[in-house]
Amino acid sequence: MRREERTFRVMLDDGGEPALKMSYADYLRFEEAAEVRHEYIDGRVVAMSGGTLEHARLAAKMIVLLANALEEGPCTVLSSDGRVRIEATNNARYPDVSVFCGEPRVASDDAQGLANPRVLVEVLSPSTERDDRGTKFAHYRRLEALQEYVLVSQDRALVEVFRRVTDGWTLREFGPGDACQLASLGVSVSVDALYAGALPR
Repeated sequence: MRREERTFRVMLDDGGEPALKMSYADYLRFEEAAEVRHEYIDGRVVAMSGGTLEHARLAAKMIVLLANALEEGPCTVLSSDGRVRIEATNNARYPDVSVFCGEPRVASDDAQGLANPRVLVEVLSPSTERDDRGTKFAHYRRLEALQEYVLVSQDRALVEVFRRVTDGWTLREFGPGDACQLASLGVSVSVDALYAGALPR
């Protein structure tokens, strides 16, 4: 592995952290042997940073609430260990939560890269919010199966749902007392239940 790694060119990602430049096939081999997860962004391999306890709690709570709501249906909820492959833009990301319905479809070049998520969820943090709202969302929009993109705030009880429509995307916001509607799944998530028991950041 050491000899192979020397062939990769070191670059800097947008945050100034070291990143590796390699092909997607090399990335898959690298990722399989790595001790931490890395995202693949236009040929750059960038290590994922850790989050706050509240970030982890919100992601875990969303998984539980969605899994309970979808228990009797054909949809499956994945944690952030589930890789999503966007072949159209040569990206691979690890969303905080992914949901697919029916059989999973994997990418042509990645047997573990989910290609048909219906809903993706990201918990916002100061270091990732700009990417989550901008570049990352632009990549996710190239996934034909994606119907809703959900952003969960850590700063206040606010869930934003971007929904695909015929000519673009619409936005609905849900706050305290609301039931966050996920139309593509036919379920709703209580905002109060999601934010109950908030932890200090």
